[in-house]
Parts: sequence; C-alpha cells; structure tokens
Amino acid sequence: MTVHPSRSAASPPLGRDREIERILQCMTRQPGSPQALLLLGEEGIGRTTLLHHTRELAAGEGVLVLSAQGWAADHRHARACLQQLLVPVLDELPGLPAAHGRVLSAAVSPAAQDGGPDDGQVQTALLALLDQLAVSRPVLVCVDDVHACDRAFLDALCAGIRLLAGRPVGLVLTARGEAPPPGLPPGTESLHLGPLSVPSAAALLDRQPEAPAGRRRLEILEEAEGNPLALVGLGRRVPTASRAAGAAGAPVRRPPTAQGFAARLDALPPETGRALLYAAAAEPGESVACLMTALDTKDLAVWAPAEASGLVSLVEDRLAFRHPLARSAAFSRHPAGVRQRAHLDLAAVVARPESRARHLATATLSASESVATALEDSAWRHGNAVGTARALEQAARLSPQRPERARRLAAALVAAHAVGDADWVRDLHARFVREQGDPDLACVAAGALASMLSLESSQREAFDLLADVSEHFPVVGRPVALMVTAVAAGICVQSGLPEHRTGLNTLLDRARQAGHAPEGDRSRPPVSGLRGRLEEALDALVTAVVRPSAGTAGTAASAATASPASPGGPKGAPPAGPDTLACRAAVHSAAYLADQADVCLGQFRETDAQLGDARAFGIRGRTVSALVDTLVGIGWFAEAEALIREAMAEATVLRLPRLQADLEAQALALQALRGTVPPEPRLTPSVWRAVCLDENRATHARLLRARGLAAIALGDWDGAWRHLRALFTVDGSPLHPLLSPRSIAELAVVAQRTGRCDEVVPVLARVRAEQGDRPSTRMTLLLHHAAALVEPGENSERDFHLALVNPEADRWPWERAHARLNYGIRLRRCRRTREARQQLTTVLETAERLGAGALAAAAARELRASGAAPTPDTSGLLEQLTAQQRQIVSLAARGHSNREIGEQLFLSPRTVGSHLYNAYPKLGISRRQQLRDLLQDR
Repeated sequence: MTVHPSRSAASPPLGRDREIERILQCMTRQPGSPQALLLLGEEGIGRTTLLHHTRELAAGEGVLVLSAQGWAADHRHARACLQQLLVPVLDELPGLPAAHGRVLSAAVSPAAQDGGPDDGQVQTALLALLDQLAVSRPVLVCVDDVHACDRAFLDALCAGIRLLAGRPVGLVLTARGEAPPPGLPPGTESLHLGPLSVPSAAALLDRQPEAPAGRRRLEILEEAEGNPLALVGLGRRVPTASRAAGAAGAPVRRPPTAQGFAARLDALPPETGRALLYAAAAEPGESVACLMTALDTKDLAVWAPAEASGLVSLVEDRLAFRHPLARSAAFSRHPAGVRQRAHLDLAAVVARPESRARHLATATLSASESVATALEDSAWRHGNAVGTARALEQAARLSPQRPERARRLAAALVAAHAVGDADWVRDLHARFVREQGDPDLACVAAGALASMLSLESSQREAFDLLADVSEHFPVVGRPVALMVTAVAAGICVQSGLPEHRTGLNTLLDRARQAGHAPEGDRSRPPVSGLRGRLEEALDALVTAVVRPSAGTAGTAASAATASPASPGGPKGAPPAGPDTLACRAAVHSAAYLADQADVCLGQFRETDAQLGDARAFGIRGRTVSALVDTLVGIGWFAEAEALIREAMAEATVLRLPRLQADLEAQALALQALRGTVPPEPRLTPSVWRAVCLDENRATHARLLRARGLAAIALGDWDGAWRHLRALFTVDGSPLHPLLSPRSIAELAVVAQRTGRCDEVVPVLARVRAEQGDRPSTRMTLLLHHAAALVEPGENSERDFHLALVNPEADRWPWERAHARLNYGIRLRRCRRTREARQQLTTVLETAERLGAGALAAAAARELRASGAAPTPDTSGLLEQLTAQQRQIVSLAARGHSNREIGEQLFLSPRTVGSHLYNAYPKLGISRRQQLRDLLQDR
C-alpha cells in the first residue's frame, strides 16, 4: 500500500487534469489526437495558466516551444506577435534560404512598421522556418489570446501548421469566449474550459495568502462560481459585495483583479451604473421586474449599455452578470450611502420575506430588534442550512438584548453545524460563550461543537465536552438532553473506545431523568420541538450503542417508520427541517448498528437526499459512511460509488479529514470487491496525517478491511492476513465493536489460505460470545461461514448449510455469495463436482449481477477447475469491433461507468452507451456484466 506524496507548488493547475491529459495527447501526437488544439473559456477561467503549464511540460520533454501572446492594445507595429514567436530562434534565420531569412528578418525589424515584406512572403518564410526547426526536434507553438492577434499573423501560422501535417509540429491556442475565431486549421479541436469543481475551487482559495475561513470562505466559493480569477480577487476583498452595505464614507476597496471591469463600468451612463448596483445588491436570480420597480423606471433600455459592453446578459425576466468580478465591481464602486439606499429600495419591493429581511439587515448599521426578529422568523425559509445560519448569525448581531442575542447565536450554531463548516462553528461558539447563561442553550451549543469536532477527528475532546455539559441535564428539557446524548452516542461509535461506552451509560441515565420543556416556550433552543416518537428514535440510537441486543433491531425499524412531523420546532421551519432530518439520521444510525439499515433503506436514501438538498452536510456526514456500508452490503455498488464521490467532494470542501479518510477507505474496499484495485492503491497523506486512528477506531477498522481486501485482490495473502488480523487484539477483542466482527468471515478465508486457522478460532469464539444468543441475520451468516472454514470436521458441512439456508440472508448478497463460493470450493475438493458447479454457477450469476468482479473471477476459475465448459475464444469477436468500440468495451469490462469512460475518451455518456449497445450483438452477449468474463483471458 503506497501513500503518495502531495504535489508541490509547481504541480499542474488545480482541477484541470482532464484538460492536461488531452493537451499531452496533442503534444505527443498520439494516434487520434489533433495537430492543433484551441482552449476556449471566459475571462479568468485559467486559459493562460494552463497554456503556461503546457509550455513547461513540453520544454521538460525536450520540445522546442515558441510562444506569443495577443494584445489588442499593442499597436507598436503590425507584426508584434510574429516578433514574440521568433525571438528564441532568431539565430536560426541564417540557416534558411537567403530569401526566407531576409523576409523574416525584415518582418520582425522595428524599422519595418509601414513597409517590409508582404503577408504572402512572410507566410512562406515562416513555413520554411518551422519545417527546418522540426528536423532536429519536435516543435510546439503556443499562442495566448489568439483573438487579439493580428489577422496576418494568424493566417500565416495556421497555413504553416496545415501544410506541415505529419511533421512533429503542434499548435496550442487560447481564445476568450465560446466560439473559435475564424481561419483556424482544419481539424482543430476546441477544448472548452468550464468552471472549477467546488473541491478544486476550495483548494485554490485555501492556497491564497491569508485565505478566508468559515462563513466568508463559503460565500466566496458561492460567489466566484468556480472562476479562478474571481476566487483570487474575492479572497482579497474586505467586505462582501452583495452582503454588506459597509461603513459610511468612502467606497469599498476594489480587489485589484476587478480593475478591468471597473474601467468598463466607468464608461457606462450613470443610470446604467445605478441599475447594475441594484442588480448586484439583489439576490442572484431576482426578477428584472422587481429590479425595475426598485429603480422606479419602466425603461428596459437602461440595461442596453451594460449588455453591449458584455457585463450582463438579459434573458426573459432574469438578468445575470457574465462574470463574478463584474458583479463585485458593480457593487463596490459606489459609496456606502448609495449601497444602503439600494438595499432599502429592494427591501420595499421584494416578495420573499427572507429576501426582505436580508436587505433590511444589510442596510441596518446598529442593533434593531425588529430587523433581528424579521431575520429570525424568515431564516428557515431559505431552504438550505447556509442561508439559515447566515440569517441567524446576522439576527444575533442586530439583537440589542443579551438573552436574545445568546438564543439566536445558539440557533445559528445549530444551523452552522448542519452546514458542516468547523471554522464557522468555532467562531460562533466562541461568541456564544461570551453571551451564554441558559443551560439549554449551553447544551445545544456544546452538541453542535462536539459534532463538528467528531467529523474532524477529535473524538476525545468532543466526548469530554459533552460529558462536562451533561451536568446541566437535571435543569434542561428531556429532548435537549437526549439530543446531546445522541451526539455522544455517535462519537462513541466512531471512537470505539471502551471508556466512551462506559461514559455514555452515565449520559443516558442523566438524559432519561431530565424533564420536558414547556410547549411553545420560545426561550428554548430549536430542538425543543422534538416529541413522542422522535424522542424514542433518539433513545433507540443511544440504546443501540450502550446496550446492543436483538431487541434494538425491532426498536430501530419501528422508529424508522415514525412520523417525521416535529411540532413546536423553529418558527418558519419546513416540515423536513434540520431537527427532523437530524432525528431521521439518528433513526437510521440505530438501524445500521442493528444490521437493519436495509429494511428502511428507502427512507435512509430519501433522508440523505434531503440533507444534500438542504446543504446540511454536517448532519449528513454523520450517517453517510453508514449509508455507503449499507449500499455495499446489499450489492448496490454503482450507487455506493456515486455517493462516495459526492460525499468526498463535500468533505473536501468543508475540510473534514476524518470523513475523507472513511470515504477513501470505503472507496478502496469497493475497488477490491469490483476487482479494479490499481497495483499501488492511492491514499491522500494530508488526510491520514490529520486523523488520529487511536481515537477513530471506526475509521481504522474501515482502513484495515479495505487494505486487507485490496491485498487479496492483488494476491498478497500474507499482507491480507496482517491487515485483517489487526481488526482484533491479541486476545481476540475487536478493535471496533461493530465493524471488526463484520469482517470475521474474510479473516477466516485468509487464515485458511495461509494456514493460520488455529489463530482465528479464539477470535471467532470471542465474536460469537459477544453477539449473544440472537445475533442478526447478517452476523449469523458471517459466523457460520467463518466457522465452516476454521473449524473443519463434521460440523463444516453443517455450518455452510446454516450460513446459506436462511433466505433472509439474500439481503446481503455479496456476503452470501462469498460463503457459497467457499462452499463450492469445498464440494469440488470433496469430488462432489455436480453440487459444486450448482453452487459456483449461482455465485457467478450473483457476482455478475452485482458487478463484483473479484468474486466473479474466482467463481469462474473454480468452475473451470470443476470441469465446466471453458470460456469460448473471443479473439475473432473483438476483430469485428471498430477501434473505438474495442477501447470502450475494454474499459467497460474493467468496471468503468459510461461517465468515466466518456471522461477518458472525451465522449458523452450517451455516445458511450450507444457504442456498447452496438457492440453487444457482435460479441454475442446481452449484458454489461458479461464483458468481464468474455475478455478476462485477453
């Protein structure tokens, strides 16, 4: 297992791996790659940075790089671009035929501004020069901002490239906009640079000097819309353009990168500049009708100059800024008083209460209870946790009275913790500590902070915080006490530490003795609305951790079907607000602990989707690993992969290393099950350095299992033993009380293969004893499977039958098929080949259906060993396919999805699907799962 070092400062531009790969293909002239490549994109999207990286890569490979940059304002002479291009090779001109050398020398001479050779002569001479240079080594011509180059230069360059087809001469151009400039060589490929992904944008922002944190960081990521220039520019700005009116006096300092937009704005008529101010101050997507009302005008012509200058676009009833920095500059160029007036005018006309409250708050410079109340009452209408937390934080800032300020800070803490940004939560908690006095609020604030500490990695600190605050339980409401205890239960599951389980018993006893908060008591925090069945849900979660038993499963499944209604929650909160979603998450966690998560999987997935829509990753992060485990367990590999990618992106943006580590381990385990483990599996060192495995035993257990499965897939059985055996201590105690026992069958398989069965027998006995008299259906399957392997003798056959006889075990298809595979192997070795083939055929069908490549390959090998008909020769079949179809079929056989194949081959997923559909009849198959077996011997 290799942990690869992180990239240095000279590494490729962030988020452009796909584009760099295509540029490399062009640069090295791989088959099917174009001779000329055009990079297109909006201003600041990173065209120049990517081109600079291309030049460095080419020079490092010994390629001769010739560069030029177009500049519309450069009127020194007509051939400025040609002069830039030829500067590195002026010494080569004497080697050209005399006429060509004289033409190029005259063309780049500063004295030849009005006279000199004509364009045709220059074109011929440039062609001769490039041809001569390509004799000794490859040549790459890079031209930035080709749209600003003079026409004659572009014509000469493109003609030369066109006539040198087949020679080692490549061309990489960049241009602003979406459409390529005219006159490019035939076959030029256009590569559109879109916005950076959110994780890449966050990584770029975090690299900046004095990078922002907390709420401000999330606002910049949202406002920049993935534009690198905007990320850098907005990261250096003091206030938020559309969020704050600023102090009275001078205009807000403009970010240096906005000066270009400011020049265009300065050239607009005053009435258009004022209109753009209102558009910048409004919520994105606000209707033009609303803006016109606030401006007190009906003349749409007020927008025409801004449209003509390329600053905005007007489509139907919506106006959009064409660049994030244009919006910033349109707002910040005005004095504070003018910006304040714009917010007040907008507050008078907007329809949504949350928008009206935001504009009033932005225009209010001193404490105002009426504005704070308006913000609080409309906060939960935002539909996402970020907007809610921002509104509640602002409401606290405007609260004149300390008790109201503390209550609103606690509510903001709850919402910010739902967002999942630890820096934001810490900032709010520090401010709350200076205000707090109410025990209920102290419990809620501690629960929010402890939850974030757990997602980061600090389980001991988080649990100690909750243990301290539990001293308030006798005087707080029972729902609050149960909610805090549920957070502690989640920490206990993650840490796996015995002392935490003991401490959780104390917390649960205290929580059950707490009283109920009065109905309608607004002094209580947002969670005071939890009642009835939802309290039972929290109780079920904590009980599942403290006293796991067979009865927990029924409680969890029953709680999962409870009504999600939550009367008495935060004012204005939707039916599926953070409180309800948090309770549902607790319910599903309890079901997961009891091996019943598959029973309520529909609700589990629905809750996860709702948390995603609400941008409540702080809550979602507590259950997403459990959902991934469940999806993998029931064989939904594709959905598990998609969920891992999505959650990893969120965890990366929010800088939650423990969760990133969990997801990396689960991704590696899934690769092992699919049979797609790379020779050197990759782990991110910065993530694992940030996680203390001693107090994150759930993460450690996932990592050990993933490494064990990966070692099995790579044929390293001794390595697999080391990793899987480490899931249990020397005396057989599980490293993690939940996850370690679930790997007992895999440990038994490796022990049998390496001759260490005797070492596993006491471990198995310990696990069996801890599961009690009524283990779950899943654990029954795993225990009998392990016993059949490491306790040979007369009971082996009986254990295999007990592992497979219960039809309910089909809820865990991979684990049941794994047991059936080993039973088939035993039958074959006992010369019961007919029975073995029946078992192995069932395994193969199940593995193909699941996409479990490793299991399918093992079943196919055993079938061949049992005398089953060999796989037919496919060499002639593949010859019937086109080159691109063969490439797509090969990637699909390795387990890649249509989207992943499309990204590698620069095709749409629909095109990939069409190619596969056409290839299946030629190969004599009808399903994607058959590709692996068809091609496994090639």
